Amino acid sequence: MLIDVAEVEPGRLRGVLVIESLRPVAELTDIAITVSTISRIRPEARSAGQPATWTLIHFEADETAAERLASALADTLEAGPWYVDFHTATTTYVVFAGQVFSYGRTERDGRADAIAHARAVGIPEPQLDWS
Repeated sequence: MLIDVAEVEPGRLRGVLVIESLRPVAELTDIAITVSTISRIRPEARSAGQPATWTLIHFEADETAAERLASALADTLEAGPWYVDFHTATTTYVVFAGQVFSYGRTERDGRADAIAHARAVGIPEPQLDWS
């Protein structure tokens, strides 16, 4: 889900979580996010096993919560073709089950590593749209 990083206020982070990406027994607690929008979509490109309709939670949080949030998401995401991305004004976080990538917005190697991992877990090319 593409997020306009230019709109992220200093000291804040913004991201999108697909509810269907969470493990069936997952529980995210004490994550201190603010939900700005909840929407439902039918993604054009999806992997085998991904449902036809997704529930999106657009969220914001204080930038100081980034590492804790990334860790909590890595512990609760379903393995396979799912990720959560969120951004601060300067840093991108891409979170998979058990794996977190974070890199500066202009850091090509960090982005390349996250994309390589995404491809390895079966995420379709059109979903590799984090900025």
